[in-house]
Amino acid sequence: MPRSKERPRQHRKRTHLVLFPCPFQGHITPMLQLATILHSKGFSITIVHTQFNSPNPSNYPNFNFEPISDGLSVDQAQKENVMALVTLLNVNCHGPFSDLMAQMLSEEDPRDPIACIVSDAVMHFTQSVADHFKIPRIILRTSSALSFITFDAFPLLREKGYLPIQDPQSETPVSELPPLRIKDLPNISTDSSETLYQVVAHTNNVTRNSSGIIFNSFEHIEEAALVKIRQDFPMPLFLIGPLHKYSSGSSSSLLPHDHSCMVWLDKQAPGSVIYVSFGSLACMEKKELVEIAWGIANSGQPFLWVVRSGLVRGSASAEMPDGFEEETRGKGLVVKWAPQKEVLAHPSVGGFWTHNGWNSTVESICEGVPMLCWPCFGDQKVNARLVSHVLKVGVQLENGLEREKIGWAIRRLMVEKEGEEMRNNARKLKDKADLCLKKGGSSYESIDRLVNCILSL
Repeated sequence: MPRSKERPRQHRKRTHLVLFPCPFQGHITPMLQLATILHSKGFSITIVHTQFNSPNPSNYPNFNFEPISDGLSVDQAQKENVMALVTLLNVNCHGPFSDLMAQMLSEEDPRDPIACIVSDAVMHFTQSVADHFKIPRIILRTSSALSFITFDAFPLLREKGYLPIQDPQSETPVSELPPLRIKDLPNISTDSSETLYQVVAHTNNVTRNSSGIIFNSFEHIEEAALVKIRQDFPMPLFLIGPLHKYSSGSSSSLLPHDHSCMVWLDKQAPGSVIYVSFGSLACMEKKELVEIAWGIANSGQPFLWVVRSGLVRGSASAEMPDGFEEETRGKGLVVKWAPQKEVLAHPSVGGFWTHNGWNSTVESICEGVPMLCWPCFGDQKVNARLVSHVLKVGVQLENGLEREKIGWAIRRLMVEKEGEEMRNNARKLKDKADLCLKKGGSSYESIDRLVNCILSL
């Protein structure tokens, strides 16, 4: 045991935090945003990160970065599905992280002792390391509160026969989790459903041993889910979102932004542009790209479309179908990656066709931009249902991609009366998001509670 552990720690003011993100874009960004908030509150920050998808330390000069071995080969990192990668990371990183913590504690400055570990909930192995060193652990959930209770309900959903999903298009309501239907339950690519259920159950059980849960969300958009979580998880909850409003995440991007799109947006009419982006992980077949392209063209709307490397499965680049560029010349712009938060805040953008990753969903809500929802995997279907049927700030594109349906759905969102109603709802939610961040607001107060909780551990 490191010598520093022998000294009594309970009387010291602990101001040093160790943060450990899961190495995917949608997880790295909110963790670094959280780190920026906590640093502004007087904490010193150490970011522990894997070699896979490591952040750029030069973008965060106020933080200390500690890389650890993740044991992944280049081939594994590129070819394994997300579930397999998460499983490998939880196995491979345990030893290196434990060794790093032992080293950090042996070198610990008595004036700046480690207060706690803040880790992504997916990196569940960090709880056993925290327990070993008798350091509290608080988790960050980068998904919605509704998806959190959905994953927690997996044992019940299996018992009731909802899982494994037999009919992925089933409209049957899941009465235990309104407003979800069977088709809205999380879909995660894995070689073994049984392994998936075990990992989810273990992650949720470990969560109950933590000292608190942080959500990148706010009270007004997830009230029903929060009632359920507070019943089932008797521990401090901190809804401190939207995190991106406190801290820009552009410097945490794993892909370079094309800022030329902002100049193009400046030339478009207010509220006329449909912004299309499916995040950093979603993939599609070539034929789906073709249908999307012609659906966008047939809509007649100005568009900004993010077509990143790897978007088409099995291809490093995505080529537009013959005739698309001629048909849409002067009407749209295709880029490899965009500064999304700036795009959504631009007055020319009137709609967002999204995969409904939680970061994208929150960013759209906070700018008052209604959504065309096309969830791809994981918790995205849960988020899409929340957007379309609870918050009523979006319309869901279901049952396959066909250019005629796509064109109509875009027009429905952008120019029809139904779209205007969604825009009104979105503006109201934007106002609530703005209020929660101000002094006396729910997220503002929750950050203060989080700081006090850490200092009291």
